[in-house]
This record gives sequence, structure tokens and C-alpha cells, in this order.
Amino acid sequence: MGAEGWESIESADELREVLGIPKPAALAKERRTLHELDRAWLAASPFCLVATSDADGNCDVSPKGDPPGFTLVLDDSTIAVPERPGNRRADGFHNILRNPHVGLIYFVPGRGDTLRVNGRARLVREAPFFDRMVVKGHRPSLAIVVEIEQIFHHCSKAFLRSELWRPESWNPQVLPSRARIAQALERQGEPIEELERYYGPAYAEGIYR
Repeated sequence: MGAEGWESIESADELREVLGIPKPAALAKERRTLHELDRAWLAASPFCLVATSDADGNCDVSPKGDPPGFTLVLDDSTIAVPERPGNRRADGFHNILRNPHVGLIYFVPGRGDTLRVNGRARLVREAPFFDRMVVKGHRPSLAIVVEIEQIFHHCSKAFLRSELWRPESWNPQVLPSRARIAQALERQGEPIEELERYYGPAYAEGIYR
């Protein structure tokens, strides 16, 4: 890709020249332990994104979702995220085995602000607290246990700009169905009728199996 006319940023000083200096409140909001308001946020959140990278800095972001409160608070500085059946690629898990540093962002539908957690993770295959993470009879296959090193709430500007929670701005039909995307990119040669059935109502019925 050509870079003619680009002006790259190569130093922290250049970055500050463009973005300015953060306000004291933005710097001071970082904490290392959970406040009761953080616990309430986790109890209300049904969805988060987990960012990882391997030892060489190659990154991955994986969505995690379950009923609200799916992230279990183990103590004031430790949380656990259950793993449910998926595609078994386990990109983020392989990263954690090589580099334990993770970043998580917790969403609450309709809210523009988010909760951000950074820390060190480990993979746990069995623990007594798994009994508290059963959903629809499904016990998690493993859990990401995160020791919190940094936690803070983030403002809603990105959500306001994107109008993410405004249903009148939604237009899912602008893109092909999941079945047609799969046929084009991942499962070439399979009949579209079979893929539409696979990704139809029955798909949601099997998400915990």
C-alpha cells in the first residue's frame, strides 16, 4: 500500500502534539482493585471483548458472552471468565499460554460507557467455582482467571459517534447473511440451503452443546 502524502507519528512527543495532554481525572481514574460499582457493572454485563497477544506481539480479540453476571468475581482483584463451546481455534488461549497480559472491555446493552480491565491471565481447567458458572446445565470447559492490574470506566463518546445502540440506525440487511458469507469465504461448495439451515433457528439452540 502506498504511503505518499502520509505523515507518520514516530514518538511519544509527536503523539502528544496531536492528541494533547490527558486531564488529571483521566490519569487518576486507574485502580487495581474492584469497587462496588465495578462489581455491579460485571453483574449487569452479558458481553465482553478479550484482547491478547502472543510473545511476538501478534494480537487477537475474542468476544465472550453469556447471561448478565457471567464473569465471576473471585476477590477484590481477581475475576474469572467462563469458556463455552466454540470453533476450537483457541487463538486467544494459545496467546495467554505464551503471554499472560490481557485486556477486557465490558459492555452493558444501551450504555455508552464501558468497564476496562487489564491484567495477567491464566487458564484454569477445573476449580470449585466452576459450579457457580453453570448455564443451562453446561459447566464451562475452562475459565480465564484474570489478576487485575488496572481497572477503570471509559466514557461513551465512541458509542455516541457510532450510534451503536440506536435501533433506527441499524441496517443489518446491508450485508449478506452469515450463511452466504460462510459459503463465499469458508465453506465453498456447500449448498446455500444447507448453510441457511445450519445458521438458522437451530443454531441458537445448540450454543451450549
